Amino acid sequence: MVTSWIPHYGGPVTKPPLDPEMFDPLCPSDLVPIRVGDKWAGMIIQCLEDGPRRFSELRVPLRNITSKVLTQSLRALERDGFIVRTVHAEPARNVQYELTALGRSLLGLLDTARAWAEAHLDELIDARETASPASRTS
Repeated sequence: MVTSWIPHYGGPVTKPPLDPEMFDPLCPSDLVPIRVGDKWAGMIIQCLEDGPRRFSELRVPLRNITSKVLTQSLRALERDGFIVRTVHAEPARNVQYELTALGRSLLGLLDTARAWAEAHLDELIDARETASPASRTS
């Protein structure tokens, strides 16, 4: 592939692709008591930990999210200052999403919250299962 003629071409992307199995499909992410933004925000932030990603790259590990909801989540994260959206016109138009310093500062908190939820998963599931039907819809 000849790319020397493309101005500012930084070479091929060196970061590994996102793992499709990055998130357990059965993971009850709604059980985590600390949530940044919506249900998907924490997972999106984790996907961006290693650097900028395109929309299609984010869809790989977040395979259960619709395009519409992913777009809404990305816009909310951008509005809140956690990510920045960059449009690249050349060599081919593409959009990338990247963590800001504020977004990057959430990574430790999310790791701690995930570890806590994993340690208490059985208790959280038991509490949900024994809750009254009225409290489940709240």
